[in-house]
Amino acid sequence: MDVIRLLALRDTPLSVDEVMAAVGDHAAGGTTVFVGTVRDHDQGKAVTKLSYSAHPTAERELRAVAEKVASDFPVTALAAVHRVGDLALGDTAVIVAAACPHREEAFQAARRLIDDLKAQVPIWKHQEFADGSTEWVGACE
Repeated sequence: MDVIRLLALRDTPLSVDEVMAAVGDHAAGGTTVFVGTVRDHDQGKAVTKLSYSAHPTAERELRAVAEKVASDFPVTALAAVHRVGDLALGDTAVIVAAACPHREEAFQAARRLIDDLKAQVPIWKHQEFADGSTEWVGACE
Protein backbone atom coordinates (compact mmCIF):
# COMPACT_ATOMS: atom_id res chain seq x y z
CA MET A 1 0.00 0.00 0.00
CA ASP A 2 1.20 3.49 -0.86
CA VAL A 3 2.15 5.52 2.23
CA ILE A 4 1.09 8.73 0.47
CA ARG A 5 -2.61 8.58 1.24
CA LEU A 6 -3.93 12.05 0.40
CA LEU A 7 -2.48 14.89 -1.66
CA ALA A 8 -4.66 17.68 -3.02
CA LEU A 9 -5.07 21.32 -3.89
CA ARG A 10 -8.66 22.42 -3.29
CA ASP A 11 -10.84 25.48 -3.64
CA THR A 12 -13.17 24.17 -0.92
CA PRO A 13 -12.71 24.09 2.88
CA LEU A 14 -10.19 21.57 4.25
CA SER A 15 -10.99 18.94 6.88
CA VAL A 16 -8.68 17.82 9.68
CA ASP A 17 -10.96 14.79 10.12
CA GLU A 18 -10.41 13.78 6.48
CA VAL A 19 -6.63 14.08 6.86
CA MET A 20 -6.63 12.12 10.12
CA ALA A 21 -8.72 9.37 8.52
CA ALA A 22 -6.30 9.24 5.58
CA VAL A 23 -3.21 8.73 7.76
CA GLY A 24 -4.76 6.38 10.29
CA ASP A 25 -2.53 3.31 10.50
CA HIS A 26 -2.20 0.58 13.13
CA ALA A 27 1.57 0.44 12.55
CA ALA A 28 1.94 4.07 13.62
CA GLY A 29 2.80 4.87 17.21
CA GLY A 30 2.72 8.59 16.50
CA THR A 31 0.84 10.90 14.17
CA THR A 32 1.68 14.58 13.82
CA VAL A 33 -0.72 17.02 12.19
CA PHE A 34 0.04 20.63 11.27
CA VAL A 35 -2.81 23.01 10.47
CA GLY A 36 -1.97 26.37 8.93
CA THR A 37 -4.60 29.11 9.18
CA VAL A 38 -5.07 32.59 7.75
CA ARG A 39 -3.98 35.14 10.35
CA ASP A 40 -5.07 38.76 10.59
CA HIS A 41 -1.58 40.23 10.35
CA ASP A 42 1.76 39.79 8.62
CA GLN A 43 4.98 41.69 9.26
CA GLY A 44 3.18 44.16 11.53
CA LYS A 45 0.45 44.99 9.01
CA ALA A 46 -3.25 44.12 9.29
CA VAL A 47 -4.33 41.57 6.65
CA THR A 48 -7.86 42.04 5.29
CA LYS A 49 -7.95 39.55 2.43
CA LEU A 50 -5.88 36.63 1.18
CA SER A 51 -5.91 34.31 -1.81
CA TYR A 52 -3.75 31.44 -3.00
CA SER A 53 -2.87 30.60 -6.60
CA ALA A 54 -1.11 27.47 -7.80
CA HIS A 55 0.90 26.69 -10.92
CA PRO A 56 -0.50 23.81 -13.02
CA THR A 57 2.49 21.67 -11.90
CA ALA A 58 1.82 22.23 -8.19
CA GLU A 59 0.18 18.84 -7.54
CA ARG A 60 3.05 17.06 -9.29
CA GLU A 61 5.56 19.02 -7.19
CA LEU A 62 3.57 18.25 -4.04
CA ARG A 63 3.81 14.54 -4.86
CA ALA A 64 7.59 14.84 -5.37
CA VAL A 65 7.95 16.53 -1.96
CA ALA A 66 5.84 13.82 -0.29
CA GLU A 67 7.79 11.03 -2.00
CA LYS A 68 11.07 12.51 -0.74
CA VAL A 69 9.75 12.71 2.83
CA ALA A 70 8.50 9.11 2.55
CA SER A 71 11.96 8.00 1.42
CA ASP A 72 13.78 9.91 4.19
CA PHE A 73 11.60 8.88 7.15
CA PRO A 74 9.96 5.59 8.22
CA VAL A 75 6.46 6.92 7.53
CA THR A 76 3.48 4.61 7.48
CA ALA A 77 1.22 7.33 6.04
CA LEU A 78 1.43 10.92 4.75
CA ALA A 79 -1.16 13.50 3.73
CA ALA A 80 -1.06 17.11 2.55
CA VAL A 81 -3.88 19.35 1.36
CA HIS A 82 -3.67 23.05 0.47
CA ARG A 83 -6.37 25.58 -0.33
CA VAL A 84 -6.41 27.74 -3.43
CA GLY A 85 -8.67 30.70 -4.14
CA ASP A 86 -10.00 33.31 -1.74
CA LEU A 87 -9.79 32.61 1.99
CA ALA A 88 -11.17 34.47 4.99
CA LEU A 89 -9.36 35.26 8.21
CA GLY A 90 -9.27 32.10 10.33
CA ASP A 91 -9.76 29.72 7.38
CA THR A 92 -7.58 26.64 7.18
CA ALA A 93 -5.04 27.12 4.39
CA VAL A 94 -3.00 23.90 4.67
CA ILE A 95 -3.01 20.61 6.56
CA VAL A 96 -0.16 18.10 6.59
CA ALA A 97 0.11 14.89 8.56
CA ALA A 98 2.70 12.18 9.04
CA ALA A 99 2.23 8.86 10.78
CA CYS A 100 5.33 6.91 11.86
CA PRO A 101 6.23 4.08 14.24
CA HIS A 102 7.49 6.61 16.83
CA ARG A 103 6.51 10.18 17.75
CA GLU A 104 9.88 11.83 17.10
CA GLU A 105 9.91 10.48 13.54
CA ALA A 106 6.34 11.72 13.06
CA PHE A 107 7.29 15.21 14.25
CA GLN A 108 10.32 15.32 11.98
CA ALA A 109 8.48 13.99 8.92
CA ALA A 110 5.57 16.42 9.33
CA ARG A 111 7.97 19.32 9.81
CA ARG A 112 9.87 18.40 6.65
CA LEU A 113 6.62 17.96 4.72
CA ILE A 114 5.29 21.44 5.55
CA ASP A 115 8.67 23.14 5.19
CA ASP A 116 9.40 21.55 1.80
CA LEU A 117 5.84 22.15 0.61
CA LYS A 118 6.22 25.86 1.38
CA ALA A 119 9.70 26.05 -0.17
CA GLN A 120 9.23 23.92 -3.30
CA VAL A 121 5.59 23.68 -4.37
CA PRO A 122 4.58 26.59 -6.65
CA ILE A 123 1.72 28.01 -4.59
CA TRP A 124 1.60 31.78 -4.20
CA LYS A 125 -0.16 33.87 -1.59
CA HIS A 126 -1.61 37.29 -2.42
CA GLN A 127 -2.30 39.42 0.64
CA GLU A 128 -4.26 42.64 0.87
CA PHE A 129 -3.62 44.90 3.85
CA ALA A 130 -5.80 47.39 5.73
CA ASP A 131 -3.64 50.26 4.44
CA GLY A 132 -4.57 49.36 0.83
CA SER A 133 -1.22 47.81 -0.08
CA THR A 134 -0.84 44.28 -1.43
CA GLU A 135 1.89 41.66 -1.45
CA TRP A 136 2.62 38.43 -3.31
CA VAL A 137 4.42 35.82 -1.17
CA GLY A 138 6.37 33.01 -2.78
CA ALA A 139 6.09 34.27 -6.35
CA CYS A 140 9.65 35.58 -6.69
CA GLU A 141 11.63 33.74 -4.04
